[in-house]
Amino acid sequence: MEILKATGIEKQFRGVKALKGVDFSVESGEIHALMGENGAGKSTLVKIITGVYPQSAGVVSFLGKQCSFRSPLDAEHAGISTVYQEVNLLPDLSVAENICIGREPKNALGLIDKRAMRERARKALARLNMDINVAENLSAYSIAVQQLIAIARALDVDCRMLILDEPTSSLDDNEVKQLFTVMKKLREEGIAIIFITHFLDQVYEVSDRITILRDGQLVGTYEAAKLPRIEMVAKMIGKTADDISKMQSRPVRKGNLGDVVLEVRNLSRAGMINPVDLNVHSGEQLGFAGLLGSGRSEIAQLVFGVNARDTGTISVKGKEQSGSFWSPRKAVKAKLALIAEDRKVTGIIPDLTIRENIILALQASQGIWKTISPKHQQELTEKYIKLLRIKTPDGETQIKNLSGGNQQKVLIARWLATSPSLLILDEPTRGIDVGAKAEIESLTQDLCAEGMAVIFISSELEEVVRDCDRVMVLRDHKKVGELTGEEVSLKGIMKMIAG
Repeated sequence: MEILKATGIEKQFRGVKALKGVDFSVESGEIHALMGENGAGKSTLVKIITGVYPQSAGVVSFLGKQCSFRSPLDAEHAGISTVYQEVNLLPDLSVAENICIGREPKNALGLIDKRAMRERARKALARLNMDINVAENLSAYSIAVQQLIAIARALDVDCRMLILDEPTSSLDDNEVKQLFTVMKKLREEGIAIIFITHFLDQVYEVSDRITILRDGQLVGTYEAAKLPRIEMVAKMIGKTADDISKMQSRPVRKGNLGDVVLEVRNLSRAGMINPVDLNVHSGEQLGFAGLLGSGRSEIAQLVFGVNARDTGTISVKGKEQSGSFWSPRKAVKAKLALIAEDRKVTGIIPDLTIRENIILALQASQGIWKTISPKHQQELTEKYIKLLRIKTPDGETQIKNLSGGNQQKVLIARWLATSPSLLILDEPTRGIDVGAKAEIESLTQDLCAEGMAVIFISSELEEVVRDCDRVMVLRDHKKVGELTGEEVSLKGIMKMIAG
């Protein structure tokens, strides 16, 4: 029985179409995976279904009736519940209070009936084969148990369809198995489940059907058992089976590699990346390839000290760096540089000038007592505007007035001013025009030729193949292999990602 049907769904934000005529349906008693890379439109579609956004065009029907929910609460009353990646419950309230919050049972005097509330919570948890103390505060339980409590809350109403948005991202293998047991039990009860995840193995373990979105458009809906993994990967990144079969290795670049600049051993952080080893030499460009959530950016953040590591050692030019005190400040002093993937959030300071943005990292590395003279600031700014061909009237222009490609060049200039031995570029070409992409890719080649080590992270696998001497392939938070020399090809990377 078809429980949800969305037809011709479109959504436009300030002239940008996030969804373009998407059709999507879910049947009762099925687990339906919703797949797509970052920006594919998954979240927008779910928010339209649950009443967060109104659609710009199209029709949504639930239980055979056309609907247009005004809020997630409306959707919940109709029988659609959503559990998000981050558990959005209240840790200082009891389990029972979290399950019933906003819909607490009342006694004859209009007061909350705590006994009835605890009994109702126990019944909701029993559907998930859970028997815990519902009077205990939520904070007493692990993240995995809290995730199941969030599902119990979603089922406390007359839930006919459950949306699970990245529910396994913070769980270990045993906890994932426990969650999948619950999902299969709910499927047997006739509940429809929309499962959003970036873990390919998990998709095939529990899903009945798979719908793939790309760039706001429907690629297709497929039976999981009949869709080979490599085809799913190809559809997600916009390739056909014929494209894959024709892919050849690219010519091997001939360059002289120097000493090891960075060596990482057994680096890990729970929920981010399983233990991984890597090294990169001066004059080498090492690529990280994998789908969204595979662990690419997470490794970069651990190496640079943005997040603390649970295990592992980091050595820069043969000198091991202290795990307890490793931080971005220490990384900069060790001559590492990181350009993070979201330049508008973690990169540019929009109201500062180009000059002020360029000297930021160098000034931070020298400390507040050793200021960079105005003359030196001007020299650095003029040098990098010319070197990187930044299109601007002068260095005193506010960076927010530049194009995306020129903003990215300013960020590269910021880190080049620190004279790094290793430059980590996380999605350096995202959201910029073709010309700027070509200039940035050419720049990384030039930097390697001058002896710098570069780690290049990109969702555009063609860029990784085109630019990198060696490629580390990641899937589901772990390293699954490396390609080097003639092995570096789109076909080889995609086979590794697909497993």
